[in-house]
Amino acid sequence: MSGSWLPPEEDPRPHGDPVGEKATYLEYLGFHRQTLQLKCEGLTPEQLARRSVPPSTLSLLGLVRHLAFVEHHWFVRVAQGSDEPALFLKAEDRDADFTGAVGTQECVDEAFAALRTQVARAEEWLDGVDEADLDRELPHPHGGTISIRELVVHMIEEYARHNGHADLLRECIDGRTGE
Repeated sequence: MSGSWLPPEEDPRPHGDPVGEKATYLEYLGFHRQTLQLKCEGLTPEQLARRSVPPSTLSLLGLVRHLAFVEHHWFVRVAQGSDEPALFLKAEDRDADFTGAVGTQECVDEAFAALRTQVARAEEWLDGVDEADLDRELPHPHGGTISIRELVVHMIEEYARHNGHADLLRECIDGRTGE
């Protein structure tokens, strides 16, 4: 188990042999989504909200809130053209997804519920995307366009980068390491 988070027979993350471009993207995205969940399991609200090093506001709970925001932003606001307000952000605090991550059960429940909801919405939308649609262009919020392929690859990158942060945060909390 050296270097692994869980023994292989207990690991719920996908390790299949996907066929096709879309299936490959979805497997990697699913793997990284579940990795974040695993890094947060078994911790108290206070541990989840523990910040890395001053003055950073980075915490595991902040990452959960941030990734709920990112899922919502890209898969609902951009991909589906929704004008729903952004999750967790405030005009006076653009980092409210992190600064609002406090060590209460209510905050933890809200964050994980938001992430589950946004992942489900993204998965539902992605179910309707054919592999041939991956080149389809969507309006990018900062001008220009972004293809569905680029959007999904960006989400894999977003999770992979933040899972690196989660690795370090978890190790600082209880010493647990692993992929």
